[in-house]
Amino acid sequence: YYVEPECSFSSLIDLVENYFSAQKLVALDFPQDEWELPKEDFMLGEQLGSGYFATVYRGSWKNHINVAIKILKSDASMNYKEFQKEVHMLKSLRHRHLISLFAICTSSPPYYIITELMEKGSLLNVLRKERSLDIGSLIDMAAQVADGMLYLEQMNSIHRDLAARNVLVGEDYVCKVADFGLARIIKVFYISRFFKIPYKWSAPEAISHGTFSIKSDVWSFGVLFYEIMTNGSIPYPGFNEESYDKVMDGYRMPKPPKCPNPLYEMMLDCWQIEPDKRPDFKSIKFKTTITKQKQS
Repeated sequence: YYVEPECSFSSLIDLVENYFSAQKLVALDFPQDEWELPKEDFMLGEQLGSGYFATVYRGSWKNHINVAIKILKSDASMNYKEFQKEVHMLKSLRHRHLISLFAICTSSPPYYIITELMEKGSLLNVLRKERSLDIGSLIDMAAQVADGMLYLEQMNSIHRDLAARNVLVGEDYVCKVADFGLARIIKVFYISRFFKIPYKWSAPEAISHGTFSIKSDVWSFGVLFYEIMTNGSIPYPGFNEESYDKVMDGYRMPKPPKCPNPLYEMMLDCWQIEPDKRPDFKSIKFKTTITKQKQS
């Protein structure tokens, strides 16, 4: 990756951090906010996916750096200054298992959020397409997600929408958590009448009282881990909104056939009704890492 051919980098993250720390962006005639770039710098490619509030495209920056371009759907209820404040917060979150923010385009709607591109796409799609992945590889993916979430926990940040669809996979099956923080932006700044609560992934307190915390993310991780252990099966098959009532009545999804017993116990711990009884991500990372090593 390079901006100037004589100064190249092995990764997009290294390139961005170098120019950011050395304040070289001004010399390249960048805008005053080094994260704010003009839309004209980006070329849109194929559509990678679409959701309630955004469409994601493969793209390139100045024709030689591949990126993912998330175009937020315009909405009159969005407060630009507050949106920008939230996005600026995301800039400080950098970790090997979190998707890195590359730039934003907010001079006019629709707004762009530019991130690194993960070639294999979502973890959900990988799980469904590559069903021959061995148990060690599956547990390793879970451990990587737990590592990224542990960092968010240490930074006092929460995700709010953790699921296999919001984890992206790159070369060598490197997994990175995506869309952290975006769920809050959507909740606060968009009219929510068209938004469907992801009941099957959400903690009871998030559904009943709108209470989100790192412990509600732990609940969601338990559901994500079920997705991993079942190669992308839909959780709570046959249920939708009623899955909340089933859970409150004590129902828990059965152990997937390939899931090791210690990790199913961890999954059940993630689904404790009382948030304080759920494990933290440090414990989850430790258990998944140890079990992965035993499978090797």
